[in-house]
Amino acid sequence: MDLLLLQINPIAFHLGPIPVRWYGLLIVSGIILAYVVGQREAVKRGLPEDFLADLLLWAVPISIICARIYYVSMRWDYYSENPGKIIEIWNGGIAIHGALIGAFVTAYIYTRIKNVSFLRVADIAAPSILIGQIIGRWGNFMNQEAYGGEVSKAFLENLMLPDWIINQMYIEELGSYVHPTFLYESVWNLIGLIILLVLRKVNLNRGEIFFSYLIWYSIGRFFIEGMRTDSLYLVGDLRSAQVVSIIGIIVGLGAIIYRRIKVKPAVKYLENK
Repeated sequence: MDLLLLQINPIAFHLGPIPVRWYGLLIVSGIILAYVVGQREAVKRGLPEDFLADLLLWAVPISIICARIYYVSMRWDYYSENPGKIIEIWNGGIAIHGALIGAFVTAYIYTRIKNVSFLRVADIAAPSILIGQIIGRWGNFMNQEAYGGEVSKAFLENLMLPDWIINQMYIEELGSYVHPTFLYESVWNLIGLIILLVLRKVNLNRGEIFFSYLIWYSIGRFFIEGMRTDSLYLVGDLRSAQVVSIIGIIVGLGAIIYRRIKVKPAVKYLENK
């Protein structure tokens, strides 16, 4: 059977003339599951029942806009000559770091308005952010994007991957199989999710679950980004995601050390105040 016939169609179904892509369905599914998990913890930690939902009403659209702005800014040489394509987000072109920056800034402003600790909310939301990222990467799988360099089929088989993943990792334009970097990052984030859930029980100081997320995700993204073939670049061979990842690691470690030394007495995660 032709290999291409075994590959997954990125379009799940049509609503009349409108194609509904797996990518969008997975992103929405990730947001919903992340909200459900975060909502349970938010209520348990004493936040108002509508707090997280109201925050998401602002954070989700702003994150999408920021993800697009980030992507366009990194490829401005192309978009400056094709300004009409800037709004064509349906043709692809969003960056997770832009989305995270948009979400964090929105959450910070929102928590200030509501007079709630930003780090309290960030700690609660950190595992949910990873859930969204874990599921979202499978949207890249469906689109055959965000992959790495060329590998042999035998390499993928040695990873004990099922045929439906191996088949999808064959890129027709290249005529070869590629590293499933989407999978590497998804698994890395899954491990991070387990770690953060365990850290909840440890009852760390406020902010340390969020900063641990920042460190963990950034370490994985730094190395996985180095394997990808579609990176956004700042200057020359300097990959923007790796630069942001280094900043994330420094900020996360620095914040934990600084707050351990300077913030006395420290509020614990399980303290609802």
